[in-house]
Amino acid sequence: ALWPRLEAAAKGAKIIGLQEMFTTKYFCINQDPKNFDLAEPIETGPSVTELAKAAKRLGVVIIAPLFEARGSEVYHNTAAVIDADGTVLGKYRKMHIPQDPGFEEKFYFTPGDLGFRTWKTAHGDIGVLICWDQWYPEAARLTALAGADLILYPTAIGTWDGELEELPAQHEAWRTVQRGHAIAN
Repeated sequence: ALWPRLEAAAKGAKIIGLQEMFTTKYFCINQDPKNFDLAEPIETGPSVTELAKAAKRLGVVIIAPLFEARGSEVYHNTAAVIDADGTVLGKYRKMHIPQDPGFEEKFYFTPGDLGFRTWKTAHGDIGVLICWDQWYPEAARLTALAGADLILYPTAIGTWDGELEELPAQHEAWRTVQRGHAIAN
């Protein structure tokens, strides 16, 4: 939910990261052309427009991951970086796109083409990578080399009933990868 996250500003949060494709439930579990209707442009879309106003009003940096409509028939899994004055500093397009049963992302997303970046925000130099990018050390390394003091990984990863027994092992794998990034970068 968006508004509880923004309420975090009242508790002192300076950087608020929303979950991957926060405007909808994770829809990539199957290939359905109707889901392309969920995409919106980043620069002029309603979500970023409203979040920019909220960022300015609250004095917070907001990372807004969305299903980006980029022209005709090109779509990305994208995060907009909105500074504390409401300025949209830029965007990151997810580079590593998974394709597995229940993760039909190559049907929806074109791999990112903007590179690994860092933005100087009012509350620090931050980088953004999205979900599956977390498993690739070069993504974290290049983002850190670009000056990131903090890397945010918006994700929609969850579990379903059939994998609850595997959850501790998956959690430990994630922790191991993040430690490796931190140590190496």
